[in-house]
Amino acid sequence: MQNNSSLYSDMGKRIVQKRKQLGLSQEELAARADVSPQMLSTAERGSKSILSENLIKISTALGVTADYLLTGKMVEADADALVKKILSAPKETQTKIERIVDILLED
Repeated sequence: MQNNSSLYSDMGKRIVQKRKQLGLSQEELAARADVSPQMLSTAERGSKSILSENLIKISTALGVTADYLLTGKMVEADADALVKKILSAPKETQTKIERIVDILLED
């Protein structure tokens, strides 16, 4: 079983990774999530636990589930959101995504 400090650290890394993937600064994400930049910085450093309501706000602002931030595992809601993004992309982009997935899944 993972200790709390490792859990917080791993969760913080996932928050940073997703924030950067979305091209957001800490301040921008904090504003979107309606949390203070200091609270977000603490969460990203993984130095202590955060309130569950702040975890939900951050996950919503990042477009992922709290489960994903906590465990790093995609759940059905995350997969559904990904499918919606792909379906909203132009057909040419969908074809490129399919090719990328095929390459990644080759053994």
